Parts: sequence; C-alpha cells; structure tokens
Amino acid sequence: MSATTSFKCISQDCRETYDLNEIVYRCIRCNSLLEVSHNLNNLNRRSASAWMRLFDERYMKTAYPFGSGVWGKKEWVHPDIEIENIVSLYEGGTNLFWAERFGRELGMSDLWIKQCGNSHTGSFKDLGMTVLISNVKQMISNGIEIKAVICASTGDTSASLAAYCAAAGIPTVVLLPKGKISISQLIQPLSNGAITLAVDTDFDGCMNLARMLSNDKSFYLANSINPLRIEGQKTISIEIVQQDDWAVPDWVIVPSGNLGNVTAVGLGFKMMHELGLISSLPRLVAAQSANAAPLFKSYETNYQRFEAIKSKPTLASAIQIGNPVSAPRAIPILKEFDSVVTAISESELSAAAAKADRTGLYCCPQTGVALASLMQLLDSGTIQKNEKVIVLSTANGLKFTDFKSGYHDRSLSGINIQLDNSPIEVSSDYKTLLNTVNDNIG
Repeated sequence: MSATTSFKCISQDCRETYDLNEIVYRCIRCNSLLEVSHNLNNLNRRSASAWMRLFDERYMKTAYPFGSGVWGKKEWVHPDIEIENIVSLYEGGTNLFWAERFGRELGMSDLWIKQCGNSHTGSFKDLGMTVLISNVKQMISNGIEIKAVICASTGDTSASLAAYCAAAGIPTVVLLPKGKISISQLIQPLSNGAITLAVDTDFDGCMNLARMLSNDKSFYLANSINPLRIEGQKTISIEIVQQDDWAVPDWVIVPSGNLGNVTAVGLGFKMMHELGLISSLPRLVAAQSANAAPLFKSYETNYQRFEAIKSKPTLASAIQIGNPVSAPRAIPILKEFDSVVTAISESELSAAAAKADRTGLYCCPQTGVALASLMQLLDSGTIQKNEKVIVLSTANGLKFTDFKSGYHDRSLSGINIQLDNSPIEVSSDYKTLLNTVNDNIG
C-alpha cells in the first residue's frame, strides 16, 4: 500500500482503502464511489508559505514535468508516481482572463474567465487525463496487464484520452454516441489512432457499455468514475488563486454534466484551506443545461433525493448527461460550499455565448451555460455585481464550429437569435463596397 496516497471509499460508514495500482472503480465492500486520499500530516510538514513559494517557483517553467500546471503540484496530486512514468503534454497554465468589457456590460468590474480550453486538446479534460495515463504507465511498468484504456465520451474526454495514450504508446478504445458530437471533436481521437466506436445510443448508453467492457480488468476505464481524473482537475482551483496572488474569489461557476469537474474544483479549494494556503472558501455554481439537469431537480428538493433522467438533446453536448456518475461525490461538496445549481435553456445559453463573443471571447456552448447562469444569478440578486466571479470555460470554442455557424446563419432550430452576424455579399465595385461598409458601421 502506498505510504502517502490511496483510493478510499467515500462512504463514511465504510472508508475501505485500496492501492492506486489496483484496478478498482467502486468500493468492493459497499459499491460506493472512491476518492484519492492524501496523507495531510505529511503535507503539513511544509508550511503554507513554503508550498506557495514552491508552486510559484515551478509554475510554467521548462523543468520537466514541474512546469505543467498539474505536475507543478505533484505532491498534492500523485506524490508516489515515478517521474519517468509521467505523461505530460504541458497541461494547465491556462489564461485567467479579465473579462473587462463583458463584465462592464453586466455591471461588474471583477469578472474573470478561466480559459481551460487553451490546453493541448482544447479542454479541461487534459488536467485529469495526464494523471490517469501516468498512473496507467506506472501500472504497466510494474507488470500489470492493460490491453487498452477505454472511455465513453461526448467528445472532449475521448480527445484527451487519445492524445495522452498516443504520447505514451498505449492503445485506446473510445465509445461515442453516433451523430451527437461535432466533427471537430470526432477527428481528434481518429487522428491520434484511437479505436473509435460510434454507437447508436446516447452518452449514458455508451457509459453502460464501457462499464461492461471494464469488467475485463485488462481494459482500464478512464471515465470520471475513476478518481485519478479528479485529482488532476482539482489543480484548476489551485491555479486560479495562484494566478491572483493567492486571493480567493467569491464565486466559481462550473458547467456541470457528469459532475466530476465541480467535485474537483471543490476538492482543490478544500485542500488549500486545510493546508492553510487560503482562509476562506468561495461559493460554487453548478451550471446545467435545462435539457440535462438531474442535479438541478435534486437541488430543488434540497438534495433530499437524486434521480437519473433521460436527457434531451442540448447544444451543450458535453454536459448532456442524465445519469452523472459523480453525483454522490458532488452533492456533499455543493452543500459544504453553500452552492447554487442552475438550469439554462437553449436560447439562454446561445444568447450568452453570442453576447460574450461580441466582447472578444469565443465560447463553447457549455461556457454559454455558465455565463447564462451568471446573468440569471445577477438578475435574481444571488450574485452581487461587486463580487469577484470566476467562470470556468471548459473547452475551446473552435471545437463547436457547427454551433457557432448555426447561430449566425439562423439554422439552430427553436433558438431566439438576436446577435447573428452573417457575411454581407457585395460587388467588387469600390464605391458600392465603401457605401456598404459605412452603412454597417455602428
């Protein structure tokens, strides 16, 4: 058993532990989800100021692998892994963007967008995948047979998994819902050589099939049921405060589908708080599409019950999940952080993305859900305009060209479109062109 980290059952009545090299996704004793448990007594041997100094000294440097936004926090993520087994594509270190103009339009002066899509494969999934694939490489080096790493995906997970496995030379199998992801997302695992299966079902159906495959332990499951992913993603929180001289925001808004990311964000803040790097916690917002909002339905009952649903199609395809695997992890975090859960319509997310794009952003539809949540909570007075808000932008807008073009050519069905901007056809006559330009300048 590792001396400093282990898998631990999340059930307070169980708390069974397992080695990180064990191929286990749920507690064998009680079937609850697992988390990665760290020895905080060991970590407390270094002072909070020493941790901050160490993280700052490593940040974005070229000394492999510590320049990575994840592996610069190695001791908090996977302290026992051997350096030669780390598979890093220099993930993290993404821009914390002051959305000055967009914020001003909303009456805010302290709005920031964490641009997680400015990563190797264009989404935040890289932060967790580097940890998982590094662990797989270490397992293989220890003689454990793994034929392939597998996942179900709505696009971004498959892209990240395929890239990291390609870098490590490990075979990959991905299950995607046929016809329900963008070409920009589909081409990524294909280009990286993954065995790509387009399955005639939705994400939840793909997930069920991936679970069945993983019953053969030589197929290692990479979905966020695996808590190693969450360990990498929790560095988002650490990086956010590190980029602002270790100041804690009032709110963090997270697009939420399978609920691993909002769990990870909470765990990152909790770890900093427990080790004394910060003295307060932010409030969280789990932003859901109204067409796939089982968490919101539970939130309306004060989490008295949680029921999976059959999700409806949504433009925010990456969070179109009706049976989020990390719900048992996320709900205690959301309660602890006095969080809010929202459900955003298709027109609301489209309008928010378009409005933000007019100020220099280029938002994926999931980020549109988060921005629409911000606008909704400002209107209700839940978020005050003088508060500091961080919105997680989870993927690069270039992955969702169909969404963008559909908005601007008005081909998105049932969407209230007001900020479209189509090309203006004009002759090559200079005077006509000049008149057209002048007519269209505001």
